[in-house]
Amino acid sequence: MSELKVDKVSPRTGNYIALNTVGSKNIVINGDMSIAQRGTSTASISSGANYHTVDRWNTQLVSAGTWTQSQETDVPTGQGFATSLKMDCTTANAGLSAGSFLVIQGRFEGQNLQYLKKGTANAESLTLSFWVKSNKTGTYAAEIRDADNSRNISKTYTINSSDTWEKKTITYAGDTTGTLDNDNAQSLRLLFWLVAGTDFTSGTLATSWQSQNYTGAAVGQVNLADSTSNDWYVTGVQLEAGTTASDFEFLPYDMNLQRCLRYYWNLVNGTDNEIALGANETATSLLTVVQYPVLMRANPTLDIVTGTNYYKINRNGGTDSFNSLTIARATTRNCLLYNTTEISGTAGQAGDVQSGNASAFLSLQAEL
Repeated sequence: MSELKVDKVSPRTGNYIALNTVGSKNIVINGDMSIAQRGTSTASISSGANYHTVDRWNTQLVSAGTWTQSQETDVPTGQGFATSLKMDCTTANAGLSAGSFLVIQGRFEGQNLQYLKKGTANAESLTLSFWVKSNKTGTYAAEIRDADNSRNISKTYTINSSDTWEKKTITYAGDTTGTLDNDNAQSLRLLFWLVAGTDFTSGTLATSWQSQNYTGAAVGQVNLADSTSNDWYVTGVQLEAGTTASDFEFLPYDMNLQRCLRYYWNLVNGTDNEIALGANETATSLLTVVQYPVLMRANPTLDIVTGTNYYKINRNGGTDSFNSLTIARATTRNCLLYNTTEISGTAGQAGDVQSGNASAFLSLQAEL
């Protein structure tokens, strides 16, 4: 919950005016879809659970057609948003199997959610608000899932008018069962359902918290995959404690980026991007230490695109090109990148490690 610094009282109403806030009321990170470190468009998404474009939004699907996901500038007019996330169906699946599904989901650390008092008699209600647009009208489901205790609750909303931005607000009761772990692991998920087979629609909609019941997760959900004409946009996603929706909490771009960097940091996206200073440990091995801009959630792994001469070290005497880097000794603060198979040089010689190809891509990820 936000802590308020109260500086004065309104002479008109007598109410306190909060001039400074610390923290964030919005559980969702990057709800305005403004940060997209991986890129602004990814095509041919047909399976798996991955982050593709907009930071902190995971796409998971099975047998639900093929999609292009993109960051767009199509936004509700006059609301202060500049970007949205779009899902565009490029290969349809009108005959879903029982296990077909497509969800867009946010994932949240338990240590950031202790103020919700979940699992106690004082458990907080949650209110979800967002702007949505689709050519396909009808019923859609939005689920909250407790990953620590295998519990869930689902509510539906209706897209009433085709190709029209609409604001939706949904309130979920507090859950007096199942406390959330106070750690950096995934405790809560927010799922926007877009496609659901009978494995997820054949039961009764789970409008109250219960032990995880997949058959009641998305009852009534339309099949957004039934035509290549279908698309779905979302922005302004806010999940907050309480029973009413407040105005969307706009954060400065740099603050929003800092929060995203805890989970994913893109160092290289093209040619001549600086990585770090490096040196030959031996004549055939290169080492470089990378310091992160923020403390990462967990020890990261490497997300890298490799290829012939994708990377290089510029040093006295010339440039040595190589194809790949490997991560070692990763902590939440820094890591070692190295290559021991493609280097030729002099032990102890230092240089500037860079990308060397327009297709080079290197990131560190500690996603939930």
